Amino acid sequence: MSTHHHADVDEKPTKGLPTLASSKIWMINFGFLGVQTAFTLQSSQMSRIFQTLGADPNNLGWFFILPPLAGLIVQPLVGKYSDKTWLPKLGGRRLPYLLLGAIVAVIVMMLLPNSGSFGFGYGSLAALWFGAITVALLDLSSNVAMQPFKMMVGDMVNDDQKSYAYGIQSFLSNTGAVLAAIFPFLLTLFGVSNTAAKGVVPNSVVWAFYIGAALLVLTSALTITKVKEYDPDTYALYHGIAVEDNEESESFVKLLKKAPKAFWTVSLVQLFCWFGFQYLWTYSTGTIAENVWHTTDATSAGYQAAGNWYGILAAVQSIAAVVWSYVLAKIPNQYHKAGYAGSLFLGAIGFASIFMIHSKTALIFSFILVGIAWAAMNTYPLTIVTNALSGKRMGTYLGLFNGCICLPQIIASVLSFSLYPALGGVQGHMFIVAALAILLGALSVGFIKETYQE
Repeated sequence: MSTHHHADVDEKPTKGLPTLASSKIWMINFGFLGVQTAFTLQSSQMSRIFQTLGADPNNLGWFFILPPLAGLIVQPLVGKYSDKTWLPKLGGRRLPYLLLGAIVAVIVMMLLPNSGSFGFGYGSLAALWFGAITVALLDLSSNVAMQPFKMMVGDMVNDDQKSYAYGIQSFLSNTGAVLAAIFPFLLTLFGVSNTAAKGVVPNSVVWAFYIGAALLVLTSALTITKVKEYDPDTYALYHGIAVEDNEESESFVKLLKKAPKAFWTVSLVQLFCWFGFQYLWTYSTGTIAENVWHTTDATSAGYQAAGNWYGILAAVQSIAAVVWSYVLAKIPNQYHKAGYAGSLFLGAIGFASIFMIHSKTALIFSFILVGIAWAAMNTYPLTIVTNALSGKRMGTYLGLFNGCICLPQIIASVLSFSLYPALGGVQGHMFIVAALAILLGALSVGFIKETYQE
């Protein structure tokens, strides 16, 4: 990776954008580690927190609708307005949104795990509503903080380096996920209590959120202080567009009508994939508790042990995703679709096996396969879609593209209200549905038409 990054780079750039030093690409992405730590703490501990507060498993879908709903609304708006933003004193175009999102996320991370500690009472509506609102706020703020990283790669990294940049993003994302997933387990090993009074979240989870908040502050601060975004004139020059192109107002509907084919075909694959993963996050702790610890009592030590073990399995998933990301990075462009579909197929096998396995050790194999699918979901879609976009309204398009992550999660949560009772009220049965969804995602890869910039 060559040269330093200055707005006045005079080498012959690739497609206008200069070649960045690899250290610069790392810095653009570094805060992603902290944001993903926050996201993973939320996704891996949410089901446990709400069932600890006294939520009925049949109603879990309600709590899982709020985060993607927040993302569906917020991400396109962050994209739209950051395309038109230029605040050099606050970092530039995307970084002011990272700053705002990180501040709110840290405050909410201090509140969420304490949902049961304000004397609302076990199973009380007040406790559940407090938890639901703080989860929605955490997702909202994490979304605001996360989107700038995806956009800055689109803004600043040329096509030759884009796979590398999103690979780094995937690596940092999965590293943050590993840390978040194992925090409660490690804290329990060090003697922090993993059980608490009925309706109160254990200290192992509370302190995991506090450490995650500190990581979010440190990593975001590093990106904000070390990255200098291109000013509007330089951005326009590098992307071969007019400065006014990003200032024009165009409705989301019009932009979607003009979206390249890759945008829609990748969205179809994402629809099935994120549907499946929504059930992984919602029902893993309950399934593991029932299959391995033989308990459905959320206040029992066995259930809390299952919650910790799911954290370890989520870490296994993330480590597998890190390793598999390196494998996928070596696959030439013309074999991207085979790598994408093959990874999802292995993931579908992993999902199905979670329902069938009753050994906590054997579940490690299941989550390795799930991690392989996760790596493909985080590597291919953004590379394929950003390669098909011009620099015009890059942020808005990436914000709209996030809809194919949020919408399937909402659909999955809404369907769970009828699917869960229809499948006998057994949390493990939801993994069969999830496995079928991932399999359909693998088959849908065949519809993708990639655009390569020569």
